[in-house]
Amino acid sequence: MTDHGHELTFGGFITPAAGQPDQVVALARLCEQVGLDLVTFQDHPYQPGFLDTWTLMSYVAAATERIRLAGNVLNLPLRQPVVLARSVASLDLLTGGRVELGLGAGAFWDAIEAAGGRRLSPGAAVDALDEAIRVIREVWDTGSRGMIRVDGEHYRVVGAKRGPAPAHPVGIWVGAYKPRMLRLVGRAADGWLPSLSYLPKGPDELPALNALVDEGAQAAGRDPAAIRRMLNVTGAFARSSAGFLAGPPEQWVEELAGLTLEHGITTFILGSDEPRAIQIFGQEVAPEVRELVAAERATPAGGAREAADEPTTAGGPSMLGVTPTPDPGVRLSARRPWDESTRPSAPPPPAGHVYPARGQAAGQHLVDVHDHLRQELAQVRDLLEQVKQGSVSPGRARAALNEMTMRQNNWTLGAYCAAYCTMVTQHHGLEDASVFPHLRRSEAGLAAVLDRLEEEHVVIHGVVESVDRALVELVRRPGDFTQLQEAVDLLTDTLLSHLSYEEHQIVEPLARHGFFPGQL
Repeated sequence: MTDHGHELTFGGFITPAAGQPDQVVALARLCEQVGLDLVTFQDHPYQPGFLDTWTLMSYVAAATERIRLAGNVLNLPLRQPVVLARSVASLDLLTGGRVELGLGAGAFWDAIEAAGGRRLSPGAAVDALDEAIRVIREVWDTGSRGMIRVDGEHYRVVGAKRGPAPAHPVGIWVGAYKPRMLRLVGRAADGWLPSLSYLPKGPDELPALNALVDEGAQAAGRDPAAIRRMLNVTGAFARSSAGFLAGPPEQWVEELAGLTLEHGITTFILGSDEPRAIQIFGQEVAPEVRELVAAERATPAGGAREAADEPTTAGGPSMLGVTPTPDPGVRLSARRPWDESTRPSAPPPPAGHVYPARGQAAGQHLVDVHDHLRQELAQVRDLLEQVKQGSVSPGRARAALNEMTMRQNNWTLGAYCAAYCTMVTQHHGLEDASVFPHLRRSEAGLAAVLDRLEEEHVVIHGVVESVDRALVELVRRPGDFTQLQEAVDLLTDTLLSHLSYEEHQIVEPLARHGFFPGQL
């Protein structure tokens, strides 16, 4: 398989959980905020635990401005082709050309039949998909004269009118794994969209599967390069490697670039509902994969990969190179301990400022410390579930909470940066309240922001205390988790909101002024 040179695109694959609709929409918006090109949702119309995918896509389309949307993939047996074609075209017109059509032949036939769909054999399902693609293309083809006539075994359209035409040439992307389906992709579709997790041998299976797509294209007189090769991927971001797509972002960059250059994959869609993973994928991995692939494509074979191994920073040393974490935008509690609209903003940085490596490290350290606190929040929520299940007692949960940084440090920035600064200087002691006074002295325009951050630190400390009180109350009233759930949800809302706000306001000043005088 050769790299056909398609532009690289990156997307998110979000679970359409009906129990958390606000979070689903917030994650979709986050995909747009971090620069991803596409957001997608699985489609199981027989699953009451999921939002209806087409309704969700329409809502998300109105809640976003740039990102493209697609089902991943839509369940054809429960979606009539003419209606589906007009739905896609309509939403594409309403969004200015932001909709693509991911399409599947169907699976889980018991559930499909229970919901009123027809049970089909594997062969018949492929034939039905073939006919449906013909119907959909006929509906969109408003340039041809006459009514639509497709006399298929599974879909008969006799005299339907054409239109509307979509705003742009909508891609039909098919999820396929078996030979007949793969040849159909090559013959009739615009993209092949499998999931890496469904390939037992991983990337090693891609050459043989790609060859079947190529075979179908050639048999139909099409150029195999016309079919975009796509891939749903999952994995984990970690400090050290634990396998394929399980390791630091730079490992992901190398491995995804390899999938492009060796197997022709040019669309990568991350299956994750974790805000931090989505952010890393959009802001760190995607740009570097594009840069590495562009370098390889522009250089004779063998010359670019070595050069690409040398670390570079777009724009040179003047770039800050540290990305504040977005607020996921999800609010689980009805309580609002502060008004986010009244938060002041830091003054803009000086134009043309050059950030040395030590300055960038100082800004990044704040993000790293916050990531530790985010991990502790995940532990708190996990503790709640364990207490509910009876596997952990409220007393043990209190003991675990007391050991966490968020309980011990009284929410002063100086305290949880003390260890880092001491390690760097080896002789500088750092008192709890030293960092904010240093920033106040260094930049008077930060005063309002620092005042607000200190106020929020006090609020969050109180929220942490409320979790502890709720655990005590649970001992008195076993089985009633209402107070504890509310306290943990409020902690989630306040902590994630505050950490994001703090990073957006003071990461850049820390990169110029450091945590203490003389650091930079």
